[in-house]
Amino acid sequence: MRAVFVGTPTLAIVAAETLRGRGHDVVMVEQDKARIEELSERLDVGFLHGDGTRPDVLADADPGNSDCLFCLTNNDQANIIASLVGRSLGFKRVVTGIKNADFDRICIELGLTDTIVPAVAIGRYLADMFEGQDMLELSAMVKGDARVFSFTIREAFASPAELQLPDDARPFCVYRGDELLLPDADTRLASGDEILVITHRRHLEMLQERFGPGVRGRKPPLRGESGAAGEDAGEGGSH
Repeated sequence: MRAVFVGTPTLAIVAAETLRGRGHDVVMVEQDKARIEELSERLDVGFLHGDGTRPDVLADADPGNSDCLFCLTNNDQANIIASLVGRSLGFKRVVTGIKNADFDRICIELGLTDTIVPAVAIGRYLADMFEGQDMLELSAMVKGDARVFSFTIREAFASPAELQLPDDARPFCVYRGDELLLPDADTRLASGDEILVITHRRHLEMLQERFGPGVRGRKPPLRGESGAAGEDAGEGGSH
């Protein structure tokens, strides 16, 4: 697989090194030539010199043959712009890094649902660890063909059944702002709800097509894993 990184902070470098160690192709976009020279002595990756928010630069990163674009500069606005540009150029998946959690809702509204806030994620993990919980164990529990898919809906639904998910896909969690809901058959879903679904991996492509970033129509999406007519049902991604 092939990953493209916009920006070269520590987070991007660690991820790039890890991916290369696992045999994946990696390209890093950086506008500071001195930074490229410094990192090229350390990293066995490709480098592209230029501003990652510019369409012509990201086009040179070969979106059609790339599996994911990570926008991880130290500037939230630059990451959001690069993500929107990358999505328009056809990157299969776009991950947006932001430092200021206030931008999270904006990213969702823009359809950038694969958004990470590293400080918040690490802070919550440390707090959970302090209380004797290890949330990383959850990823180990999702085994075999099971996958989690998440999306944010753009219209209200009278019940989860109206999402018209595959028979072997189940919504198990709904986030309404900071409120956690455990849905049942009578749960009314509101516009802006983020829904997590557990499903068989064979459905991920279909769910991504129905509910992924930029998709229009009455097609529910999920946040984390990966039709009928209608208006802006949602945006989502897979984990």
